[in-house]
Amino acid sequence: MRARPEHFNLVSPGSLASVLEMLASDPGKWLPIAGGTEIMVLFSAGKLPQRNLINLWNLPELREIRVGEDTISIGGGCTFSQIRSHSVIAAEFPLLALIAGWIGGIANQNRATIAGNLANASPAADSPPALLACEAEIELISARGTRRLPYSQCHLDYKRTILASDELIYTIHLPRKFAGWHSYARKVGTRNAQAISKVCIAAQAKIDSGKIQTIRIGMGSIAPIPLRLSQMEQFLTGCPVDRIPLAESRKLLDTAIAPIDDIRSTKTYRRHVAGNLLEECLRALAGTTT
Repeated sequence: MRARPEHFNLVSPGSLASVLEMLASDPGKWLPIAGGTEIMVLFSAGKLPQRNLINLWNLPELREIRVGEDTISIGGGCTFSQIRSHSVIAAEFPLLALIAGWIGGIANQNRATIAGNLANASPAADSPPALLACEAEIELISARGTRRLPYSQCHLDYKRTILASDELIYTIHLPRKFAGWHSYARKVGTRNAQAISKVCIAAQAKIDSGKIQTIRIGMGSIAPIPLRLSQMEQFLTGCPVDRIPLAESRKLLDTAIAPIDDIRSTKTYRRHVAGNLLEECLRALAGTTT
């Protein structure tokens, strides 16, 4: 059953202030839409429950990438094409530039926004593991003001975030402190392109004198929410890269994740592949000593 456009109401207030005012005046009534790459799939299938949509596309306040002395700030309305082609992001946050190229095809990357990828709150989304590994902070905005918190606190449960009904994802902030760190990312899917991940991982590590000084690891599709593996990071800190306890690391990972059976894969497969990806990641680090 396909949706009928005449049953839906789309408004374009034209300014961020007007959007926030409308969201505040009737909380829960309006569904924000920017690129629409996820929403339009539901619409086309006749499965979009919300009938009132509010357009965020081309609001200039949401489309900027600002490079500061200590932080790069990415507007929530920035597309993955913008992110992938930004020279400073490519140089300092190669994980994020890499995963931006995983988002569907070029047409999707030209429309899909980073805020939409996060607000959709899928544990299989491509950008969350990289943002977790980059210690991103997320800034939310509403008519009441703004609030900023670590992105790792954004997801509450499957398809549930801390966003209030009158809030938008305003900006994603990335600390510029990863120069010289080694990075690794991999996505396992049905195809090499335009596939939803079965398991994905993104990691960054600072290695000095043959030891892991600091490491950050994010994984997706292995729990109801994207996970930052904080206990794993603590366990690996200080390990010589040529003697990383791989078997123990896999056991620790197995206790931290909670994969499910779904149309794309089984929980047994996901557990096995998650362990393989972690081991591959750590072996890759062992080859990048400084």
